[in-house]
Amino acid sequence: MTEQLRVLVISHGHPALALGGAEIASHSLHQGLNSLPDVESVYLARVGQPFPRHGASALMSHRPIEDELLFHADDYDHFFLSNRDTEALQNDLVRFVRDARPHVVHFHHVLGLGLEALHAVREALPQSVVLVTFHEYLSICHNHGQMVRRPTGQLCREASPIACHGCFPEIPVSHFLKRERFVRGMLELADAFVSPSKFLSGRYAEWGIEAYKLSVIENGIAMGEAAPARELPPHNPRRNRFAYFGQLTPFKGVDVLIDAVSRVPEEIWGDDACLMIFGGNLERQPADFQERLKKLIDDAGRRVRFYGAYQNADMPRLIRSVDWVVVPSTWLENSPLVIQEAMHHRRPIICSDIGGMAEKVRDRKDGLHFRAGSAQDLADRMAAVLGDPRAWERLRASMRQPTSHIDCAREHVELYRRLLRRVHGEATCPPGRPASAGGLGTGKPHTISEIA
Repeated sequence: MTEQLRVLVISHGHPALALGGAEIASHSLHQGLNSLPDVESVYLARVGQPFPRHGASALMSHRPIEDELLFHADDYDHFFLSNRDTEALQNDLVRFVRDARPHVVHFHHVLGLGLEALHAVREALPQSVVLVTFHEYLSICHNHGQMVRRPTGQLCREASPIACHGCFPEIPVSHFLKRERFVRGMLELADAFVSPSKFLSGRYAEWGIEAYKLSVIENGIAMGEAAPARELPPHNPRRNRFAYFGQLTPFKGVDVLIDAVSRVPEEIWGDDACLMIFGGNLERQPADFQERLKKLIDDAGRRVRFYGAYQNADMPRLIRSVDWVVVPSTWLENSPLVIQEAMHHRRPIICSDIGGMAEKVRDRKDGLHFRAGSAQDLADRMAAVLGDPRAWERLRASMRQPTSHIDCAREHVELYRRLLRRVHGEATCPPGRPASAGGLGTGKPHTISEIA
């Protein structure tokens, strides 16, 4: 009989409190694991302000769900990905994981929690397997993990302390070197890493993560009922409703999309085509980006309609009125959730030809590619589908189905069990995990100065 596998999934946020693709992916994995026989998963999500700490302990309940807990952490250093409150990690996180005794601890991010959380777990559970899922390039890139150069917005092909100093001249090269040493040293404590895309995995391998430690497993989504195709009016049977779903940030390319809409010739666009934008947080973006977007919106006029922010649960209802989903990101996206959702609901995708987007969306099969950052090339793709009455049905027929959260969980369990066999089957410590955790076996999370 197979032993019950105990898994602790740790996330930088709970999707009920901090909506984002990584939060949803980690929570979907937790739910998928608990749906499998002989697997028990507990979900621990970081929470911070404006949510107050409940009491003396950083651990908080997430009622009424018993297998989902919160960990309050606020003293976070974004540059070093570091948690200054190592006392809370030692007193509360370590105590919790020792009581829970999971066979596997799977970090889906360290944002807010800090890399010290990884060290604390490694010290507390030397016989457990520890994994980290990469959702972007944050370990490599200080610019929000986007691998985009400042201020030009050009894609960065290779990070280094000198190159990073070029993006952030106010930060000395020595600080970037210290950051890299600290991050690399902490990540060496993990047994394995998961990437939802081959592209992201390749970037981390180039950065120096050992290839044998990297596995590619696509994020899974809960498969509800797919939304039916939009019912077309008899007087206008065109598939002419384009939609953008996501945050209104400079990296997401919404400015490129609105610019493209204005470039489609009037005789092709017509009176009834429209771009529907579902998203928010524009007020939190840099002033120059807000001004640029406002001008583009004014130029586009009635071609663009704004519907405001949305919750992930709203997607099946919102996408009913949509024909095409556009993903115009200008950074090297890993595995955007909106692509999986569009595939589930059978909405062809028009996306940038870079990163995980180009990997997930097969050109002329799942949708169409356009040259990243080029409003004119995107306009040409939009004009092409508006002028081809069979394009939508043709692409819809050849689209792949996304990975379900159950299948995703099964793949993870296979990886977990392989790692456990490897770790427990070796007489000595596996490569990358020294017996004293890097010579810092102090029993408490070590500091930046100790490892750098």
